[in-house]
Amino acid sequence: MEEALKMSNFIHDFIDEDLKNGVNTRVQTRFPPEPNGYLHIGHAKAICIDFATAEKYGGICNLRLDDTNPSKEDVEYVDSIMEDIKWLGFNWENCYYASSYFDFIYECAIKLIKKGKAYVDDLTPDEIREYRGTLTEPGKNSPYRDRSVEENLDLFKRMTDGEFPNGAKVLRAKIDMASPNLNMRDPIMYRISHTSHHQTGDKWCVYPMYDFAHPLSDARENVTYSLCSLEFENHRPLYNWFIEEIGFEEPPRQIEFARLNVNYCVTSKRKCLDLVEKGHVAGWDDPRMVTLSGMRRRGYPAEAVKDFIGRVGVSKADSVVDFGLLEACVRDNLNANAPRAMAVLRPLKVIIDNYPEGQSETIDVELHPDHPEMGTRKVTFGREIYVEQDDFMAEPVKKYFRLFPGNEVRLKGAYFVTCTGYEADDDGNVTCLHCTYDPESKGGNSPDGRKVKGTLHWVSKEDSVKATVNIYDRLFKTEKPGSAENLADDLNPDSLTVLEDCLIEGGFKDAKPGDVFQFMRQGYFCVDKDSTPEKLVINRTVDLKSSWSK
Repeated sequence: MEEALKMSNFIHDFIDEDLKNGVNTRVQTRFPPEPNGYLHIGHAKAICIDFATAEKYGGICNLRLDDTNPSKEDVEYVDSIMEDIKWLGFNWENCYYASSYFDFIYECAIKLIKKGKAYVDDLTPDEIREYRGTLTEPGKNSPYRDRSVEENLDLFKRMTDGEFPNGAKVLRAKIDMASPNLNMRDPIMYRISHTSHHQTGDKWCVYPMYDFAHPLSDARENVTYSLCSLEFENHRPLYNWFIEEIGFEEPPRQIEFARLNVNYCVTSKRKCLDLVEKGHVAGWDDPRMVTLSGMRRRGYPAEAVKDFIGRVGVSKADSVVDFGLLEACVRDNLNANAPRAMAVLRPLKVIIDNYPEGQSETIDVELHPDHPEMGTRKVTFGREIYVEQDDFMAEPVKKYFRLFPGNEVRLKGAYFVTCTGYEADDDGNVTCLHCTYDPESKGGNSPDGRKVKGTLHWVSKEDSVKATVNIYDRLFKTEKPGSAENLADDLNPDSLTVLEDCLIEGGFKDAKPGDVFQFMRQGYFCVDKDSTPEKLVINRTVDLKSSWSK
């Protein structure tokens, strides 16, 4: 689906026009995440747009870690961001950190102070909000707005030297407190934060705000197109103001696109962190999360995620995409590529009474019906096998074609068997089935041409592997989780079902974390990263067809 990501859209139309008119002669983009959490499905859209746009025009795309807020950032997040980008199949030209530009950004702040375009303010955060005004009422000037250049330079230096505590002072741009755009009402450029930084250590106790650092970092890197989500559209005048006031000769152009909003999902880093810290999920990479690491752990192929992004497309209008489309993309990819296997998740023992005791045989079964080049796998058939509990009914309902007393079914790749009876415990729970088999029906075909309507998967007692299988479903039961006061109220209580003592074909003893399979009649599954040869753990990626209801 790479080509879909490069298809013309309104962003590319802007770029085409610029290249035609000589505004730019090259294309350079960047992906600038803040390392304060793990990337999610929304970031995947931004990654695809940034990298695919640069690739389409023969340009470059850099990775820049926007690490201007050390109190919330961590090297763990930096490493996860890099891993996720590579997983999606993209490679950055250069990797930068906003913190690498701290000296340069600081010099720009000094330049604005000297131009009379910035001042040190002593108002408290609450007072700043009060002075800012509203959408219908203009703000009012801070009483510290008219400090002299000399006084502002002195105070800013003292802020930098660590003389003042956190929150005592800020450096603000001097623009227009009556501007209809609230972002232009003397925004904060620097705040005091006596916090050690994961890159710069304790060198700084003042840190630039995002709206100040971001345009300067773009310009310093010679970015030509700053592609960002629609929420930054109102920030564009401020972006351009900083660029113009500093005086860059080749200013980057900011173009906004609609965010990717998916129903039944939470992508806010704050809410995701809340889920992790309160133990509602097992971590940022919990397979129920729509973080890229969570989807990877669940078994979502990177190509399916990019297919989803390509189908959603690039637009300027906000919309909500159905989570079912993402699942469909995953299902389409795995249906075409995942090898087949048999697994019994809720085992029911079957004894084939007329099969010779002590005998077994090896059966070759195709790995994929549409890809003979994948070859075959070997499964063992014997006198005792296991089928799914749901594949037997003592008293069948209408149109039930699986096992019940007197009925004949086909065992996938093996033989026709007929149920002759069953055993049950004192509570009436069926514990064992008895069957007979037709030796002439090997391979699942009858020599006399008789038809059977039911085909069941199975595993043999002799050659099977025990596994714990996690059946994952959507994490939330409501389309817009988080709209209620308590996010936990929207959680789906059935988002995880753990099945112990499942049985899988014996060949699975060599399965490695990340391996994906289609378990026949069950769905698509992935070996979990915590799986070991001693304890096999399998995650359900998605079922065979959408059966989820609101």
